[in-house]
Amino acid sequence: MTDPENTSQNAAGKMMTGAEALVQSLVREGVEVVFAYPGGASMPIHQALSHEPSIRTILPRHEQGGAFAAEGYGRVTGKVGVCMSTSGPGATNMITPIADAFLDSIPMVAITAQVGSSMIGSSAFQETDVFGMTSPIVKHSYLVTKLEDIPRIIREAFYIARTGRPGPVVIDVPKNFQEGRFVPDFDAPMDLPGYQAEVKTDVEALDAVLPVILSAKRPAIYAGGGVIMSDASDELREFAERTQIPVATTLMGIGAMPESHPLSVRWLGMHGPVYANNTVNEADVVIAIGARFDDRVTGAVKTFCEHARIIHIDLDAVELNKNKRVEFAIRSDAKQALRYLNERLEAKGYPVRAYEESYRPEWFGMIRRWKEQYPLCYEKRTHEIAPQMVIEELHRQLEGKDAVICTGVGQHQMFTAQFFPFDKPRRFSTSGGLGSMGYGLPAAMGACVAFPDKPVVNVDGDGSFLMNVQELATIHIERMPVKCIILDNQHLGMVVQWEDLKYDSNRANTFLADPRDQYDPTHHTPDILYPNFPVLCAGFGVKCERVVEPSELPAAIGRMLAAEGPYVLDVMVPYDVHVLPMIPGGMGYRDVVLERIAGDGKGRKASDLGKEIPSAL
Repeated sequence: MTDPENTSQNAAGKMMTGAEALVQSLVREGVEVVFAYPGGASMPIHQALSHEPSIRTILPRHEQGGAFAAEGYGRVTGKVGVCMSTSGPGATNMITPIADAFLDSIPMVAITAQVGSSMIGSSAFQETDVFGMTSPIVKHSYLVTKLEDIPRIIREAFYIARTGRPGPVVIDVPKNFQEGRFVPDFDAPMDLPGYQAEVKTDVEALDAVLPVILSAKRPAIYAGGGVIMSDASDELREFAERTQIPVATTLMGIGAMPESHPLSVRWLGMHGPVYANNTVNEADVVIAIGARFDDRVTGAVKTFCEHARIIHIDLDAVELNKNKRVEFAIRSDAKQALRYLNERLEAKGYPVRAYEESYRPEWFGMIRRWKEQYPLCYEKRTHEIAPQMVIEELHRQLEGKDAVICTGVGQHQMFTAQFFPFDKPRRFSTSGGLGSMGYGLPAAMGACVAFPDKPVVNVDGDGSFLMNVQELATIHIERMPVKCIILDNQHLGMVVQWEDLKYDSNRANTFLADPRDQYDPTHHTPDILYPNFPVLCAGFGVKCERVVEPSELPAAIGRMLAAEGPYVLDVMVPYDVHVLPMIPGGMGYRDVVLERIAGDGKGRKASDLGKEIPSAL
């Protein structure tokens, strides 16, 4: 394989086109893969990429798929994912993944081609204001206005994307600057006035909150995706073990604390376990680290942790006191803050201990009772495959194999988070803040490129899968051994669940099959299943089999995982299954719904069912 460093050194001092300088700048940033779809305005860059052996250029079948793949790559590696498109519709097709990366703090550089600089503002063919459209959803946007700026802009873009709170950066490159020739200065200094990549750890503030933490009777840690983004998982575990404080993560924080650890209460929020939500909400001191108090976690924000003294540690000053007023707002990087707290705890004689219930017997006893009384469970049916059963079986067969699991967005996403325990960070790739359907398959492409020797499985719904189904062609052509499980209920399951809750089960365009067919909820009438995924996948050259009976499931998952190439498993599941527990939007943790909503528009809270959840308050 060509040495990127030698390649870039050989390029120094040579006359080259702007496109060639751009590609050599990518080489210098250590870029190994680019997901890029060519077009008229971006052809010079693609020509340059074709002559650079150190960069793998992957052709997606849609720009959205390519950008989601770059995001998936960045999410599981922590490296900057790179995607590229032509001007106009090519660029606008990448806007959703760019917004997704922004909300979930994923490092990404999106390079868009633009019409010639003299034509900007003339409504030229395939001209769009990419700079203006993406400005609200990026850390920074660039429009190249000088040929000589290309190497500097690339350096700055990657630096901005991966430092501080990570996020996407857009670079819009007019075609005439791609074709222009010059001698690039790859070592030109960056010019970033006002950009603060590193934040000094506020040790005084951390010293001030340490006695508050240690004197707490019912403390809880609320860890978000910022812990993973700062590579602070080891420090979080050490902090929890030194203080003997239970840890709840957010959906984006899954894996930051091993979920098999006795101090883990898994993840909190709308569909998190009862014991996770109760632990955080009934704590007297809450340490929020790398989390942003979003509405899917807090529910009714005014009543969220209303009896607790809250300590909020976050790198981004914007997030402090934004959604929830707290007593202690500390701007610090999660890794540095936790490292300092651990040093202080060690100096005070607090050892690392896996778990000691005797340390806080009343608090740990209450958490244990919550776990015993309100475990994650589901209804098992005789001749129907429960979607939760699929996730459990997948986990059983993948346990110990360090798999990467990606999902689309919908019920299948929540079932995966509930029934597939994660013990490592960056092994669960899903769309959180934006909730983008269609994320799963292309994100799995990016994860597969990042980790070609690890099992990579996309768990999807039929609705979400169909939004980027064209990427089956990419995984076939690129020989990516991505495995896909479709939890196929012929409906938009999460919307159906809300129809049951709020609209008396009236179905308003949530049925995905052919309405001219008489729907068979048992799925034992194969000729009316729509679409026919085995036939569809065969057209892309990808093996697919359908599973209807529960007894068939274990062997089918085994065949899928054992297959050398890509494989799709179309698992037929009932559409009337709800994701439970559920805290309806805008309500508090005490309003959790524990039983399936029957379609009368009334969700039965725990108290309505005679299952009043015991309180530590």
